Amino acid sequence: MTVPLADARLSQIVERHRALAAAMAAPDLPPERFIALSKDYADLAPVAEAADALLKARKEAADLEALLCDRTAESEMRALASEELALLRSRIPDMERALARKLLPKDAADSRPAILEIRAGTGGEEAALFAADLARMYQRYAESRGWRVEILSASASDLGGLREIAMAVAGDGVFARLKFEAGVHRVQRVPVTEAGGRIHTSAATVAVLPEPEDVEVAIDEKDLRIEVFRASGPGGQSVNTTDSAVRITHLPTGITVSQQDEKSQHKNRAKAMKVLRARLFEMERARAAQARSEARALMVGSGDRSERIRTYNFPQGRVTDHRIGLTLHRLPEVLEGPGLEELIVALIAEDEAQRLAELDAAS
Repeated sequence: MTVPLADARLSQIVERHRALAAAMAAPDLPPERFIALSKDYADLAPVAEAADALLKARKEAADLEALLCDRTAESEMRALASEELALLRSRIPDMERALARKLLPKDAADSRPAILEIRAGTGGEEAALFAADLARMYQRYAESRGWRVEILSASASDLGGLREIAMAVAGDGVFARLKFEAGVHRVQRVPVTEAGGRIHTSAATVAVLPEPEDVEVAIDEKDLRIEVFRASGPGGQSVNTTDSAVRITHLPTGITVSQQDEKSQHKNRAKAMKVLRARLFEMERARAAQARSEARALMVGSGDRSERIRTYNFPQGRVTDHRIGLTLHRLPEVLEGPGLEELIVALIAEDEAQRLAELDAAS
């Protein structure tokens, strides 16, 4: 149950939106001020619209209640008012819940691009093949939403799988939708290398890091150890005859990033720095979240990489998300990419429900 907001609070939201519109129309407004006001106006617009609609619905309900109490009103009018009031009373709680969801504190990183890292876990070559399946799934999901994907680095296995891959995903609300994918993904199937037809269990880890602006993560050059070396392919095969590969270690944290996909040392360094910034940014976000509340996880479930969040069972053709207990018997559709949307929508809804429950408990 959601605690309804008082009419006075709703009126404040609507008036604030109108005030922003008036401020934007002021003459000789500096461009940077107009941009800031425009962002605030756009962010508040869906909340203000929902608040205004709820205010009008509540006023209409109050007017109908007054009409029902008016003994001088015609019986036909009162009967019609009773029907309309019943309909309004059934709609208003839904409107209040919808407004409460819009008022939930937003993750500041939700609108950011993201860096998606996938690593093969337990299971050897089969885990690497599964990591490649996950990479394709996320690439196809991104394509279905019109997002842009750039492969930052990839390390192939001998059978065509992926030991690890990092990709940058850019578009509208990327981190908001992908952040719930972080964790351990488990697969149950008969590996191509299994002659006896036995089902094996393998795993891959997924990390989702919001991509920061350069100004948000200050990195001092003296805190970096930068090494260059000759790039190599799977099995040690040389793919480059120059020292173009780059390994960057952030000394204060011990975070190490390697990049060798480009032939240019400069490009490899730029990509490695991009990943390093994202990892440092996520480390600070996690630290801040823990300081605000020890009990509140950063993602649905704990999002910790030691937690098994989802199982892909090939013999039964099902996908189960263990955090919300949801099972879909449409494994091929999920792995094709667009079918992943149903899981993501359910995870977002569960996260909103948990946060609404916390707000109610605090009220």
